[in-house]
Amino acid sequence: MDPEVVKLNSGLRVVYEQHNSIASHAGFFIDCGTRDEKQDEFGMAHFIEHCLFKGTSNRKAFHVLSRIDNVGGELNAFTSKEDTVIHASFLAEHTQRSVELLSDITFNSIFPDREITKEKLIVIDEIYAYQDSPGEQIYDDFEDQLFADHPLGHNILGTLDNIKRFNRSSLIDFYSRNYTPSNIIFSYSGPESLDKIVRLLEKYTPAGSDRNAIKSPSKLNYKPQQVVSKRDVNQAHLMMGNVAYDSHHENRRALVLLNNILGGPAMNSRLNLNISEKYGFAYHLESAFVSYADTGLFSVYLGTEPKYLDKSIKLIHRELNKLANKKLGPIQLNQAKQQLKGQLSLARESGLNTMLAMGKSLLNYNEVDTLEDVFDQIESITAEQLQDVAADIFNPDQMSSLIFEPNN
Repeated sequence: MDPEVVKLNSGLRVVYEQHNSIASHAGFFIDCGTRDEKQDEFGMAHFIEHCLFKGTSNRKAFHVLSRIDNVGGELNAFTSKEDTVIHASFLAEHTQRSVELLSDITFNSIFPDREITKEKLIVIDEIYAYQDSPGEQIYDDFEDQLFADHPLGHNILGTLDNIKRFNRSSLIDFYSRNYTPSNIIFSYSGPESLDKIVRLLEKYTPAGSDRNAIKSPSKLNYKPQQVVSKRDVNQAHLMMGNVAYDSHHENRRALVLLNNILGGPAMNSRLNLNISEKYGFAYHLESAFVSYADTGLFSVYLGTEPKYLDKSIKLIHRELNKLANKKLGPIQLNQAKQQLKGQLSLARESGLNTMLAMGKSLLNYNEVDTLEDVFDQIESITAEQLQDVAADIFNPDQMSSLIFEPNN
């Protein structure tokens, strides 16, 4: 069944797809992420996500955490640069219980002072753990480097100074600015009817408010940079890449396909075959493309022994140049399309993945494509378009890099 979208009187938008299983998956997608923070609020979107589980006007923290877990479900949340998502997976017979809880923590959280104090310790510990993981930290540091002086250019976790300074008043101010029905999408995948989901949301979510978060695009002044940072690491860690297409760019889907060919999850990606399999230089190697509202990022990550770093960089550039200078043949292009379509089809077999994909799509693109729509877009991509995109994004004069190398 194709996804359906309805809008409630409160301004809350609902995206729904019936999925015949015993399980349901649902979540609220708040159009608020780290890019919506002021400088003294860096880290607040993520910190609020943590605090949503610490008590509401209807129940204390223990009852928030136990309500769905007690019946075998799972409650979770995450924060990104552009949104915050609170979601749950549960047996369909517990749909009312789960929708009520998700609504309660999304709209009725009260941020008790005692819980804020405890959560500061947890988030600070999370920051320290992250700093001890160079393979993770280099991704965010590279984004900070490319998006310097732009709202996307700061870490999701925030700074230690900011976390220590947050108080109930500042959290409630940020929360009330952004957690309004017209700024939120509810996504559901499961066996229940759309009418039932709408009735539950009308019962448990607020009537709405005219107070909407103000969004405005930001201009990015990108300048390529090559940075080497000495770290207490054994491996050399490399990020290289370029700014790329935004969420609405006509070449976005072509770059998704190109990225999958180059360094996607399949073992026959070009980077894996020609660096890991052929030479054994890297165990962890991948490329990635992420699009945002007003820009995007293409990147390649590699972790390797320091003595293999220069050779690995040359091999990466060789693969990038091949895609920019040599058009894919008909058989190669068809294989690449079939591979991506197969990966997307398998992902959609998961109700959780479907729910998350629908919510993200409606939030970011204001529409929800069916799988058939996506397949049509993939099939329309030509070899010439892929080569043009490769020449644009893989331009060596526009590539930046960040290297973490051992102190010794």
